Amino acid sequence: MEDIHQKIHKLRKERNLTLKELSEMTNLSAGFLSLIERGSTSLAITSLKKIADAFGVDITYFFESPKMDRKFHITKNEQKKFWIHSVDNGFIKLSGHFQSRSLESLIVTLRPNQQKEYDDSHPGEEFYYVLNGTVRFTVDNEIYDVAQGESIHFPSKLPHDYENPTDEEAVLLCVMTPLLF
Repeated sequence: MEDIHQKIHKLRKERNLTLKELSEMTNLSAGFLSLIERGSTSLAITSLKKIADAFGVDITYFFESPKMDRKFHITKNEQKKFWIHSVDNGFIKLSGHFQSRSLESLIVTLRPNQQKEYDDSHPGEEFYYVLNGTVRFTVDNEIYDVAQGESIHFPSKLPHDYENPTDEEAVLLCVMTPLLF
């Protein structure tokens, strides 16, 4: 399977786009895009989403193939964990795939003592239910320690982030809009 950076480079070449043109489409610098294409830097999921939108592809294009046009039922065997090292999280995609889908559902795994270094803000809503461990959420500068069996739900337009402050792996169910994958 091709790496994400190879797929980005391949799509850009297939569409006869320069790094500058892709930069203008994504609001990411040409230098940063060049580093991404060479595999020399990590890539935040929000940046990958901008690139996917610029190419007019679903973000899952970078993680799996072949893409299905319509799929409602996701079997246990199809729930493959993949890691995005730029955020140091593991993901299992639970959502089906069909036209006009607007809801994303995932199982998210956070490594022990995993911390993120940025706040995110975007349209939509996010709901998390902690399946295992404790996750520290910062939403609009307020800190919430969400333990196993507890949940948190907030508008994504508020600055937010989460981390695993413990020595144990944490696992959460995430349901959000808009789509990521």
